[in-house]
Amino acid sequence: MSDDVVIRVENLSKQYRIGSTKEGYRTFRETLVDAAKAPFLRAQEAWSMAHRALSKSINSKPPSPCSPLSSTEDTIWALKDVSFEVKRGEIIGIIGRNGAGKSTLLKILSKITEPTKGRVELKGRVGSLLEVGTGFHPELTGHENVYMYGAILGMDRWEVTRKFDEIVAFAELEKFIETPVKRYSSGMYMRLAFAVAAHLEPEILLVDEVLAVGDAQFQKKCLGKIGEVSVEGRTVLFVSHNMGAISALCGLALLLEKGVKVFEGPAISTIRRYNEIGQNVSTEWYSSLPLNKDKVSLRSVTVKDTSGRQRSDFSNHDAIAIEIDVRMSEYVPDLKIGFELEGELGIKVFTTFHNDIEEILSRDDFKSGIYRFRTIIPGRLLNSSVYYIFPCGGIHRRRWIFQEEKVVQFKVDFQVDNPDFFVDKRGGVIGPMLEWTVKHLS
Repeated sequence: MSDDVVIRVENLSKQYRIGSTKEGYRTFRETLVDAAKAPFLRAQEAWSMAHRALSKSINSKPPSPCSPLSSTEDTIWALKDVSFEVKRGEIIGIIGRNGAGKSTLLKILSKITEPTKGRVELKGRVGSLLEVGTGFHPELTGHENVYMYGAILGMDRWEVTRKFDEIVAFAELEKFIETPVKRYSSGMYMRLAFAVAAHLEPEILLVDEVLAVGDAQFQKKCLGKIGEVSVEGRTVLFVSHNMGAISALCGLALLLEKGVKVFEGPAISTIRRYNEIGQNVSTEWYSSLPLNKDKVSLRSVTVKDTSGRQRSDFSNHDAIAIEIDVRMSEYVPDLKIGFELEGELGIKVFTTFHNDIEEILSRDDFKSGIYRFRTIIPGRLLNSSVYYIFPCGGIHRRRWIFQEEKVVQFKVDFQVDNPDFFVDKRGGVIGPMLEWTVKHLS
């Protein structure tokens, strides 16, 4: 591996067995007993394999050649023959839909799980932020966990002490640093975990979508810190569904689809390819999940014109209706149903909820049943672009109930009233055509 390359991934593949039973917690005694029995078990297994191979060679025909990555009905390949290199100081974005293999890739790079096939070469210490509180012990205080995580990263105690005050200030947890982290909220957990991972100077920093847990202000603070880390010569692999953050931070990006790397290149080009893959997203979407006992569940999302007809292409003069069907099994107070509208290159245009215009959250007495939430995006507002709907619902200021990726899309073409005045798109995220008045003053 050359001096500039700090991460090299070659033909990386990871296979999982579907429906495999998870092992429970093991005692220290069980671990010691298994360790003592291991040499004898390996010898027995080797003898059994040799005996089976001999029997097969006598009683069977030679098998036909097959791919080493063949799948069976009870297995799935989360990653398949993924290869790439990352140079020192680069910020590489990793994007793809849910289930594309992004988190599996970072877990292998973090040595949390082993690959089924392929190899990984890493040059330098690796700091990982893959899940909220990864590497923290819930019974220890925030203070103690900072030192423990530093030790996991291979830092000396004096190195952690030198950075300790800066870590706590960045996480904004001065008042709670001596509190056991089991009493932290998910946001507090994440803030401390990111602060430790970013400030203890690992040569390679792996960041998953966990940043979505924090509030908008802290997310912005984290993204700024990621930029600083790169300037200092450290390397960052950044997994996110926020295409705006990917385009702003990353020079290059990888696109994964069903465990396969389908594109690698400049971040803007990769995002465009990601959106092209999503072109099969239609003007209507129905949940594939079976009905369950959840209090609130998303059933469908549809794009229509104001006459009720489903459409995918609009003029900027057209009003656009968005309908969201939600099933409720019982009344949920402070419910908010809405969506985020995202344009090309991951640019978020706006977020709206069904009770935005109420001064106080509406207290609609929703009984059990399916409800249709409908809103109108007014005409003469949107710019020329392809737009995606990200439906979301939750309880105000408490938690999200559902947050889906882009499930439906539509396209807007910019037109003006005067056919002699050609404009295909205006500068800016939106292209409002506002009412003006002109008054002769003198």
